Amino acid sequence: MIERTLFTPDHEAFRDSFRRFIANEVVPFHEAWEEQGYVAREVWNKAGENGFLCTSMPETYGGADADKLYSVIQMEELARAGTSGIGYSLHSEIVAPYILHYGTEAQKSHYLPKLASGEMIGAIAMSEPAAGSDLQGIKATAIKQADGSYLLNGSKTFITNGWHADLVIVVAKTNPAAGGKGTSLLLVERGMAGFSVGKRLKKLGLRAQDTSELFFDNVRVPADNLLGGASMENKGFICLMEQLPWERLQIAVTAAAAAQAAIDWTVAYVKDRKVFGQAVASYQNTRFTLAELQTQVQIAQVFVDKCMELLLQNALDTATASMAKYWTTDLQCKVMDECLQLFGGYGFMWEYPITRAYADARVQRIYGGTNEIMKEVITRSMGLGK
Repeated sequence: MIERTLFTPDHEAFRDSFRRFIANEVVPFHEAWEEQGYVAREVWNKAGENGFLCTSMPETYGGADADKLYSVIQMEELARAGTSGIGYSLHSEIVAPYILHYGTEAQKSHYLPKLASGEMIGAIAMSEPAAGSDLQGIKATAIKQADGSYLLNGSKTFITNGWHADLVIVVAKTNPAAGGKGTSLLLVERGMAGFSVGKRLKKLGLRAQDTSELFFDNVRVPADNLLGGASMENKGFICLMEQLPWERLQIAVTAAAAAQAAIDWTVAYVKDRKVFGQAVASYQNTRFTLAELQTQVQIAQVFVDKCMELLLQNALDTATASMAKYWTTDLQCKVMDECLQLFGGYGFMWEYPITRAYADARVQRIYGGTNEIMKEVITRSMGLGK
């Protein structure tokens, strides 16, 4: 295998520490969390206490001022363990960066330390019942009032961390007539009058992840809660587009890690499982299937690592991130399917990690922009399409 060169000894020491955290604080409880549809609040508090939240945020705001590779390690280790209910990456590497990059100093000072400690759990509300990949099609509105506040109305769905969220970055139209150019981002806190959390959504996979509907009924959002302040009004769509490459690369990171985990589980299983008096691993079909999958996952890992290098250099473009997201998630689903087949009937049993990983994988081709949208983005970079 090609040696990975992204990580230093300090990174690997962090990996060992986080792997132990997962083994002690997540794995023993994950099955129960899947049954109830959300993880325990305590796992967020413990992560904050151990410095596992918002590691890439500046120390001034409660973070560790670490590079994003520490967050990549967390994504990889959670995927390796099959613990898909933990929403740390969205909290630490999507919600917090929006506040860091676009927030006012007051917003950063107020919210980031609470996110880093686990006192607050963050979510971002983009998708709506009739608007997913097409963010310009959102219907939620936040109309400015005479006192400078915004009256927020609308609903959101498929919101990761939605059940636990104390802080939600809400995408809404502050100038509905302007389409995407009239979009803003608002900081909405749990407890604001008119803000309610709907039912936890029952999903094919990611069953321990607290995905919820959110409702906003005449929520009065103070002017100070417009992300970035008055100068950022109607500029939310630009922010969304700037952050999407990193969001999509995060999906690719988890896809490659989950695919490798599936291969590792399958190799161990086929060595032990016997059919007609022989280990399943002794059959050429088994060996060739796993050889093909391992080759493809190795290719994916090299590409993802190169994309991470570009991201750290602020040189990752939207088209390349879209390539990584689409190709690795398609591959992830293929790997899960073929590995599950090698488990035979046991691959259909929920207590086996390959079964849960198979179910978890399917959404990867949908969220963060569907893979069909990724192909549209790529073709436009080639001078094709609109």
